[in-house]
Amino acid sequence: MLRGTLLAAGGAATALAGSGQVEHWLGWDRPPLGGGYASAADDLGAVAHGGVHIHYFKPVTEKLVALTFDDGPLPDYTPQFLDVLDRAQAPATFFVVGRHLEQHAGLLRGRLDRHEVANHSWSHDDLATLDLAGARRELERTHEAIKRHTGRDATLMRPPYGHLGGSTVLAADSLGYDIALWSHQMRERKYAADPAAQARDLIDTVRPGSIVLAHDAGDKRRLVALKALPALIEGLRDQGYRFVTVSELVGAA
Repeated sequence: MLRGTLLAAGGAATALAGSGQVEHWLGWDRPPLGGGYASAADDLGAVAHGGVHIHYFKPVTEKLVALTFDDGPLPDYTPQFLDVLDRAQAPATFFVVGRHLEQHAGLLRGRLDRHEVANHSWSHDDLATLDLAGARRELERTHEAIKRHTGRDATLMRPPYGHLGGSTVLAADSLGYDIALWSHQMRERKYAADPAAQARDLIDTVRPGSIVLAHDAGDKRRLVALKALPALIEGLRDQGYRFVTVSELVGAA
């Protein structure tokens, strides 16, 4: 499906037609597109590669799954998530908020050997409500912070709330990013009192190529994901799954 056609289906303009592809929607009634400034495609000179791909599931033959964590780093939970992943020797992809990284970069220092760091905007504003210049500033500031504090160039971004607008896609493209959403997530409200049930739910529903969303920052509901994580990792490994970063998953497909 052409990206412009997809955006039109979500209520956005067709200005992006022909510039990329969006992969399978797994039977969703409609793609997770927000409103905003889709007509920001006026500035096509900013486009980097004209073919942003949106990943939320990658059909693979090997049993691979990608764990992802949004909104950190923050002191309350990020180190605890890293501790669990270290004990399990499981890689993950951390979608960092730039202002949090700027304040708490030390939480990640020396702890990223097996992990991927990706862009989750500077302030966690809804990028779909911003024009192209505003969306790009949000991503650029975080890209620079990731480079400054980790020595790495991020290649993936995830829009806050999973909202996409035309300006978001173009801003990502201007920086050479692809976009990563998710196929499964930790349901922190539903399983607030039963982390074991959360782990079982994901163990039963994850498929090869799944991308799992959790959060390493926020209120105490995040502890559900933290407490479910050891059992989730063990249960999926018992089924033969191997954990990879999102970029590794994309590469395997």
